[in-house]
Amino acid sequence: MHETVSTPPAGGSRPGTNWAGNLTYRAARLHRPASVAELQAVVAGSERVKALGSRHCFNDIADTRADLVALDGLPGEVQLEPSPDGSGGTAWVPGGARYSELLPRLAERGFALHNLASLPHITVVGATATGTHGSGNRNGSLSTAVTGLEIVRSDGELVRLPAGHPDLPGAVVHLGALGVVTRIGLRFQPTFQVRTTVFVGLTWDRLFADFDAVADAAYSVSVFTDWHEVTQVWVKARTDEPEVTPEEFFGARAATVPTHMLPGTPVENLTDQLGLPGEWHERLPHFRTGFTPSNGDELQTEYFVPRRHGQQACDALRRLAPRIAPLLQVSELRTVAADELRLSPAQGGDVLALHFTWLPDEERVRALLPEIEAALRPFGARPHWGKLFTTGADELAARYPRMPEFRELVRRYDPRGAFRNDYLDRTVGAFD
Repeated sequence: MHETVSTPPAGGSRPGTNWAGNLTYRAARLHRPASVAELQAVVAGSERVKALGSRHCFNDIADTRADLVALDGLPGEVQLEPSPDGSGGTAWVPGGARYSELLPRLAERGFALHNLASLPHITVVGATATGTHGSGNRNGSLSTAVTGLEIVRSDGELVRLPAGHPDLPGAVVHLGALGVVTRIGLRFQPTFQVRTTVFVGLTWDRLFADFDAVADAAYSVSVFTDWHEVTQVWVKARTDEPEVTPEEFFGARAATVPTHMLPGTPVENLTDQLGLPGEWHERLPHFRTGFTPSNGDELQTEYFVPRRHGQQACDALRRLAPRIAPLLQVSELRTVAADELRLSPAQGGDVLALHFTWLPDEERVRALLPEIEAALRPFGARPHWGKLFTTGADELAARYPRMPEFRELVRRYDPRGAFRNDYLDRTVGAFD
């Protein structure tokens, strides 16, 4: 049965806010449809409507003044379609499902995804719609695993975009502008194991003496910093790859106890380290499913620069360290392989992702962001669509050469502007 409630106020468990609590949703109504047909009726009958996922976005990408829809009440289970030769297949995932619900289903059947974000608490649709990524020189973002979508357009029609559909490359990273995704297909592969080793003592000079070699030292590599120094390096190696040893890792030494990237934070919420082998889904994320990810009380920003400009971009940020460090909990550097998804931050070339986990002081963080963006502007920085940034539509259009194709796609899928909001006006600009 379709449930409609007024969006509750912030406070208590803060159901009217995003995950970080820095945004209170303005919608007059929150719907939890119990079927796709009910969802279609809500969408077709609403002047303005947006879908909510795990709410792990730090800006107003999913905000609207009229109707919000939560998809956790829709029926359906994860459906696996293995290929006949056992080399992989497609997982069809309900629109409201989180990675934490999908991963055990794949693992128990001996399958894996190619990459995961640092936390499994987020929804599959929300992560792929914003270009969320994971790490690895040869690993595309989570969005590159998408093989199909089912979307309710603003006229209420359910549209299917299978693999090979000409609209799919533009629809994967969609920012919620095309419709409400009810089902998403992901490519999977045979399972694999990973071991995580944390290294300390890496210097900036050694890091950038051969940055490509550092980033390519294992399947997934994350470099943590406070912009004064490199604080840790998390090296996640597949067990079927050559083992990384302390002597081999660019002068850094292996930590001898489990180590959190945020000093003073309990290590129990982290996945296992110390080179202990484990299944892919128990190592590629930094955080365990059953615990609060990261510090919990934080804001986030992230920018992507072409990997060839990585050292220059980091040098520019290091010069801002006295301004950044007082507001920072930690920064993380990760590489992401190129793709050709229209609004993917890695569209057109390999990128270095520069991530900032901030203290929960939004006023001061927002005041600092223009300085960071100015420092990164010479390198063509693209912000993460789901995090805090101030870059506007004109500059983003220059950063995304295929933005006109995306705008044309939005005009076709949402001609009446039901999925438009302030966020899209600021970032994508005019659709007319």
